[in-house]
Amino acid sequence: MARGKTSADPAELEKLEWPHAWAPPWRNTRLVGHDQAEKTMLTAQQSGRLHHAWLMTGPRGIGKATLAWRFARFLLAGQQGGGLFGDGPEGLDVPADAPGRSLIDARSHPDLFHLRRTLNPDTGRMRSEISVDDVRGLGDFMHMTPAMGKYRVAIVDSADEMNRNAANAVLKVLEEPPPNAVLLLVAHAPGRLLPTIRSRCRRLAMQALGMDTVMQLLGDYAPDTKPDERTALANLAQGSIGRALELASAGSLGLYREMIDVLATLPDLDMARLHTFAERFARRGEEANVDWRSLNYLFDGWQKSLARHWAVGDESAPVVAGEKGLQGRLLASASLDRWTEAFDDIARLFAKADSVNLDRKQTVLGSFLKLQSAMR
Repeated sequence: MARGKTSADPAELEKLEWPHAWAPPWRNTRLVGHDQAEKTMLTAQQSGRLHHAWLMTGPRGIGKATLAWRFARFLLAGQQGGGLFGDGPEGLDVPADAPGRSLIDARSHPDLFHLRRTLNPDTGRMRSEISVDDVRGLGDFMHMTPAMGKYRVAIVDSADEMNRNAANAVLKVLEEPPPNAVLLLVAHAPGRLLPTIRSRCRRLAMQALGMDTVMQLLGDYAPDTKPDERTALANLAQGSIGRALELASAGSLGLYREMIDVLATLPDLDMARLHTFAERFARRGEEANVDWRSLNYLFDGWQKSLARHWAVGDESAPVVAGEKGLQGRLLASASLDRWTEAFDDIARLFAKADSVNLDRKQTVLGSFLKLQSAMR
């Protein structure tokens, strides 16, 4: 069955694991924008030479895990016959009433192993990494005879969240691949993986989605958003529908507007406005945590956008009112070295705030003051 430590209430555990309103990858049957990647996997299966391990890479939230689950569903419950004379399936869709399909959607299929971060019973929160304890049983599972069909499938989501010991345990499985067992590794940052893991996998590089695709999906999954909001969210999400939906559900567009309003007062920071902005991160609770995660992403993305402007000499399209011309004005006021130093200092501040529970309000204040110092 799909393994992983559980709590007494599976429904509550799933809410911790997947806190979003939209369907998780294991129940999402829709994949848009990755036709070629899907065709590559289908062709490999139909050829009779299916690689034992796939490394699916690309930005977070573009559909990598959804594709992994589509392929697992296809291998475990799909129509796999034919192919030599053009009579095989044309895609990875599996009928809702296919034998074993409901077990896969519930992650209880005997030939399925789902390796992911698990619950820390001491804190009641999801662990920050996949530990070697989570990997125990994967090797035995992969070497068992399939219980219901031809294949056994394990999904690692995400592989770049494995700690060193967990990664070495997975490497041992890759070094002695059993027949009719497929390992699907989802990775947002494959550079964090052991080179020996990367070298033993067939890599499937998936690209960020186009603006039109993200806006279309936002309309489908977040129909209450207005057209201009979808455009802004798609710009901020940089080709990730998952990120766009997270930003939409968290009301992060308003947060971004407030951030830009403060940045627009540089180099003479409006300290009253800055303190009001920073005060929202001094709160406690899940809503404050959501705001904090959004700020991490938005502030980092804005800094990268500023660096791109410096590199290519072309300002990014403004997302909100007040942003037009801001990048050019800021870049004209300081050297690239000073901006780079400020960005590095800010990255360390945010990392320290998360690792040692540094005061978030002071982190925000300090970050904006670092930008101000770069301009003087």
